[in-house]
Parts: sequence; C-alpha cells; structure tokens
Amino acid sequence: MRKIALGYLLAILFIVGSVPAQERINSYEAAKHAGKKATVCGQVASTNYARDNKGHPTYLNLDRGYPDQKFTAVIWGENRDKFSKPPEVNYSGRKICVTGTITMSRGVAQIVVLDPSQITRAD
Repeated sequence: MRKIALGYLLAILFIVGSVPAQERINSYEAAKHAGKKATVCGQVASTNYARDNKGHPTYLNLDRGYPDQKFTAVIWGENRDKFSKPPEVNYSGRKICVTGTITMSRGVAQIVVLDPSQITRAD
C-alpha cells in the first residue's frame, strides 16, 4: 500500500515539476514572446486615459513613454471600475509587473488587462 501511495506522490510531483513556471521578462523583450502568456515588468514611463477614444482605453507604457514605448498595458474603459484608483494615477512612475497573453498592436507589444490582479507592484 505504501509503494502505491509513494508512486502516486512521485507521479504528482513529476507532473507539477514539469509545468513551466510563468515566464518573467522585461518590456524590451516582450515582442519576442507575442502569443505567449508571460509577466512583463518595468517602470511606468507614461500613461494616458483616452476617455474620448472608442472603448475609453487607459494606456500604461513601460520603460519608455509614448510614442517610443516597447510595451503597453491596455485597460479598456469597461474594466476601469474594477480598479480602486484610476490606473493612470495609481501606477504612474511605479515599477509594475503585468501578467497575461502578449499580443502586438501597431508594432508594440501589449497585454490587455481585464482585472487588477494582473498588475502587481514591483517596488
């Protein structure tokens, strides 16, 4: 009986150990990982709440400000109410990590943030 239990335990540990850890990358490497789920970290260099644009997006640009950004966290207007403070104020100048699937938009890597839990402070 102990051998069977030990066998199950070893099998579970093998399966858990073979799952790749969440990849953590900097904003300059993000484009190389398009299509993959990752955590992108950097300092918020510029923000913009485009309330007059379609979808009312908020942009958090890491490490380089607009128009030279290499990575942007995008929060659509329908998700702004989930944040306790306006994201463009709360994260401005802060070091953060953003987790999600990296996509490309107009040559810039981005993650669409659906929930505040996708953003963690790194400072």
